Amino acid sequence: MCFALVALFSSLGQAGQSRPVSDRVYSDAQAARGQQWYKAQCVTCHGEALEGVVGPPLAGAGFLSAWGSRSLADLVDKIEKTMPPQAPGSVSRPQAIDLAAFFLRTGKFPAGQTDLAPAALAQVTFPAAQATAAAGSGAASSFAVAGNLAQLMRGVTFPNANILFNVQVKDPAKDKPAMPIPFDYVQWGSTVYYGWQTVDQAALALVETAPLFLLPGRRCENGKPVPVDRADWKQYTAALMDVGREVYKAAQTRDVDAVVKVADRLNDSCANCHKVYRDGAREGNTAGANRCQ
Repeated sequence: MCFALVALFSSLGQAGQSRPVSDRVYSDAQAARGQQWYKAQCVTCHGEALEGVVGPPLAGAGFLSAWGSRSLADLVDKIEKTMPPQAPGSVSRPQAIDLAAFFLRTGKFPAGQTDLAPAALAQVTFPAAQATAAAGSGAASSFAVAGNLAQLMRGVTFPNANILFNVQVKDPAKDKPAMPIPFDYVQWGSTVYYGWQTVDQAALALVETAPLFLLPGRRCENGKPVPVDRADWKQYTAALMDVGREVYKAAQTRDVDAVVKVADRLNDSCANCHKVYRDGAREGNTAGANRCQ
């Protein structure tokens, strides 16, 4: 009985241990099923070789950079709940697991004898993403790129730029937002930091975060590297920082007209970069396939 309990506890301990994706966690048959689902649902956005077209890459350095140290449970959840974009939730969990197995096979992670099981997903992890050293204020810090360029811009640059553009249509000093009923955290936040203080913070956010566009290792949404070494990319990034400083300076006057004049230059700064790296890439119905080139 003692030996049986020891064996049981040993097996339970192993079941809870983390395993790398290289530990033969899926089967060839499972990957083959996933390949069929991929051809039917995913190839248009992610490419024949999973290299990324409109959507991000699902194999290679760009994929591993985005998923470093994360578990297969995270990946499967992402597939099941958000893919494909035009019909999220239409992929079943078994299908999502099969797709993950196909991604692993394409990424040269070896197959085993048994299928990847749902219960094992949380214990199987990708290798850690390589950290990138970035100098700042005389000291070196380590940063690992977490999001692609589109995610960074949509999460930080886009909403903060819109706060500044909004001064063109609404005086920040006019109205204090009311407490939302029913309660909403996002709307409540606007009752804590509002008015000109929000404009100040948005301008500084652009100044502080624009250098993240130059962080080596970041990818565009389609998986292509951000052209951090190109002179015009550096120029557009510096221009965004400069206009952010100008907006902040103008905002200190609490003069709407002064901010509106600078907001026009902010619009030009954004448009100059978009013409080259976003809008121009859409010519010929490529739908963003050549972005960041």
